[in-house]
Amino acid sequence: MSWLPKSPKARRRLWVVAAVAPVLALAVSLSLYAMRDNVTFFFSPSEATAQTAPTGRVIRLGGLVEAGSVVRGANGEVAFAITDNAATTRIVYQGDLPDLFREGQGVVTQGAFLPDRSFRATQVLAKHDENYMPREVADRLKAKGEWRPEGGAPAAGAASR
Repeated sequence: MSWLPKSPKARRRLWVVAAVAPVLALAVSLSLYAMRDNVTFFFSPSEATAQTAPTGRVIRLGGLVEAGSVVRGANGEVAFAITDNAATTRIVYQGDLPDLFREGQGVVTQGAFLPDRSFRATQVLAKHDENYMPREVADRLKAKGEWRPEGGAPAAGAASR
């Protein structure tokens, strides 16, 4: 075997690496396999099709709250629509909305699509001040050429990570 090193010390190191590498590869692959269901993808309303965001899969859906779409039910349920100015998705949320939630503002919702393609949110996140829009929402709106920050300057949270 001419490819093996001649030094016993180097040969021992090679055997240790050869033994550890498959164990490490197995550990990494098992970890990634176990975490596959914990990955939450982000979509805008126009990207959330039945193929990319199937019924029952937990995703994040972000956009602007459509003006005039917020309807509050008697049992604490709130229905509203979010848009990216290309498509609109109806959101149903049970619970208290963030204090800064309002029409025309950026939000990110987490939940799953129902069979009727409405979105049942388990969490709603709203912007925290006048200069911030969730980065994912701003990036999607910028990519479509639809979002214009007030004053012409980029939003504080949208440009940097």
